[in-house]
Amino acid sequence: MPDTAADAQTLARVILNPAQEKRLLAGHNWVFSNEIKQVVADPAPKPGDLAIIVTSTGHELGLAFYHPNSLIAGRMLTRSPKDVIDVEFFRKRLADAIAYREKVCPGENAYRLCFGESDGLPGLVVDRYGSILVLQVLSAGIERRLDMIQKALDELLHPKGIYLKNDHRTRALEGLPLECRTLSGAVPENVPIMEGGLRFSAALGEGQKTGHYFDQRDNRAFLRPYFAGRSVLDLYCYTGGFAINAAKAGAKSVFALDSSGPALTLAKENAKLNGVEGTVSFDEGDAEAALESFAGYQQPFRPDFIVLDPPSLVPAKKHLPKALRLYAKLNAQAMKALPRGGLLATATCSHHVSREEFVKMLRDAQSRAQRSIRMIALRGQSADHPVLLAMPETEYLHFALLEIL
Repeated sequence: MPDTAADAQTLARVILNPAQEKRLLAGHNWVFSNEIKQVVADPAPKPGDLAIIVTSTGHELGLAFYHPNSLIAGRMLTRSPKDVIDVEFFRKRLADAIAYREKVCPGENAYRLCFGESDGLPGLVVDRYGSILVLQVLSAGIERRLDMIQKALDELLHPKGIYLKNDHRTRALEGLPLECRTLSGAVPENVPIMEGGLRFSAALGEGQKTGHYFDQRDNRAFLRPYFAGRSVLDLYCYTGGFAINAAKAGAKSVFALDSSGPALTLAKENAKLNGVEGTVSFDEGDAEAALESFAGYQQPFRPDFIVLDPPSLVPAKKHLPKALRLYAKLNAQAMKALPRGGLLATATCSHHVSREEFVKMLRDAQSRAQRSIRMIALRGQSADHPVLLAMPETEYLHFALLEIL
């Protein structure tokens, strides 16, 4: 049955403390538990129930998924309290998301189709791998309406298979279990995709994220003109996205390193798919230790282009100072390892690291390395991961291309 606000008596009313509505009125979509004065409901709402968000003066701001036990107590779903939350509601939101991707990823068959709050579906991630969809459900509100979302996706895209990759640690904050399973149809272990004219095989079940790092798509394409004639070191290479782009763009040689054996197996397969297995060599190892070795000129391979794309080092806000020190250390070593005229493409992928903190960290790294450095570009996540201007939490990837002077 659809959720409806037609009879407001059936919905909880979440009443905010005085002056706490300013951020919501400005476009932010989260209500934090310490912003709530009281919840008026009978019976008490369960995690994922719909609730009307109300200012202290009685103005209704819209409908939200409510969670009584989460720091993010409310996730705004619509600014109209009278909206009916049914299959058609989700179909419309997903249709809008698809139309946007068709504009920003023209001709592509693989991309992030839905990016949660940025697409008006808080806690829902949908990645498209051709005829296969991979879902991550990160909120109790979406979890309880998964059947509606599945039906909407079936109507819009007729996928051959839908896979649930619900292994993200944030599910625990919503009281949701970790699980990975096929939701419908048939889902193969590896799925072939195209990205920017290149062929990749994505591991859906065992891979990181949902199998492919779509968020670096635009940055991989951006770097292509800079790779030509370079000796490239790709650290934390995963399944070879940057390395293969470098080889196809005319790099003289590419050495790629990752700590995951299965990822490297797939990276080697991807290199063969694109005919660059003779240009790219892959090795299993610790990137941090390797950087120390390269910074000390202890390796026969001397790169003049380093790609440094580590995983998120900030699982929670409290870890931010330590993580920034580690990011600075890694970047300083990369700067030391490069010759004059060398290029460093570096990134962070945690929403706890702001754009300002990222740049400050790079300045700290430059000071440690005692190198003169020019910033060629400062970029972010790919366009299929849209950023809500009022929600800095939706901007999580920062990327810079630097030149050693």
